[in-house]
Amino acid sequence: MQTTADITIIGAGVIGLAVAAEVANEKRQVYVLERNATWGQETSSRHSGVIHAGIYYPINSLKARLCVSGNRILYRLCQQNNIGCSKLGKLIVATTAKEVEELETLIQRGNSNGALGLEMLSRKALKQLEPNVEGMAAIFSAETGIIDSHALMSYFAAKAKSNQAQIVYRTRVVGIEKIKDGYQVEVVDSEGGFSFFTRVLINCAGLSCDKIAGLAGINIDDAGYRLHYCKGEYFSLSNAKRGLVSHLIFPVPPPRVTGAGIHVVMDLDGRLRLGPSIDYVDVIDYSVTDKHKQLFYDATKRFLPFIEIDDLQPEMAGIRPKLQGPDESIKDFVIKGEGDKGLLGFINLVGIESPGLTAAPAIARYVGSLVAELL
Repeated sequence: MQTTADITIIGAGVIGLAVAAEVANEKRQVYVLERNATWGQETSSRHSGVIHAGIYYPINSLKARLCVSGNRILYRLCQQNNIGCSKLGKLIVATTAKEVEELETLIQRGNSNGALGLEMLSRKALKQLEPNVEGMAAIFSAETGIIDSHALMSYFAAKAKSNQAQIVYRTRVVGIEKIKDGYQVEVVDSEGGFSFFTRVLINCAGLSCDKIAGLAGINIDDAGYRLHYCKGEYFSLSNAKRGLVSHLIFPVPPPRVTGAGIHVVMDLDGRLRLGPSIDYVDVIDYSVTDKHKQLFYDATKRFLPFIEIDDLQPEMAGIRPKLQGPDESIKDFVIKGEGDKGLLGFINLVGIESPGLTAAPAIARYVGSLVAELL
């Protein structure tokens, strides 16, 4: 690495890579610093791989706006760059009269957000689409799909590198000092420690974004930036049940739940999984056991009557960097320059969880506009 940079991005998950691909060019010295051995090793590779339509999020929130925009950009990117994806469509299934009422709220919110292809289905219409799914009514979301997130990250990384960005692995940021015209960044790698100057510093550190904000001198509690780790487990379904559904199947999320609920995820090869669960934790731990098998079975049996408990096998887990704690209302993405805190040139991305994958290219454009005001 050189001793000076124009832009430094901390974190090489899907968001950091997308931002790098957006802001790098041959006139800028751009670095991406990643503490792991390669890109996409944490939240970006441990999720359901769903391209969301923009139904759940508060109207006019960044989550809603960037999800809807990102959805459209992603499908174009996939088509133009041979990135695996499939616009399967999604059903949000109501199994009680109360949930049918909630469907009305969800479809109104989705339409207000600009989500395309939403349709309310009767029980008869639901059964015509999915004979093996049980419900009183459903929302059909035609623009929901799935994506090969590894291929997407590979595309962003390759584009960033072609635009002269350098991705530096096994490098951990341990100090940030605001100095004239930029930041002195202290890092540790396999050969020891060193520091360098950067004009713009972009925090895309995912699970550690609050810690990076703290290193820059921000009181993360006063700013509302402290993260809550939320573990989501996934269970795979027996291959004998492959082909019994052809869409993504979601429940109606209960009030104040911090996710979409345990749902049916289909991989590009047709394999079925259930997840993610919601479990707030204090430490990052990706282990999955049979402990929660009954929870997954009970959560999905009501709308997937063909599932038997022996069909479920523990598969993987991810950790979501949530800004809202247990039983709190949904909180929006934080994506902002911190000039009002005396940190001109420091751009924070905090709490980028779902729909972060869908929103990634739109987030990158948003950050690019912030960078354009600085350089």
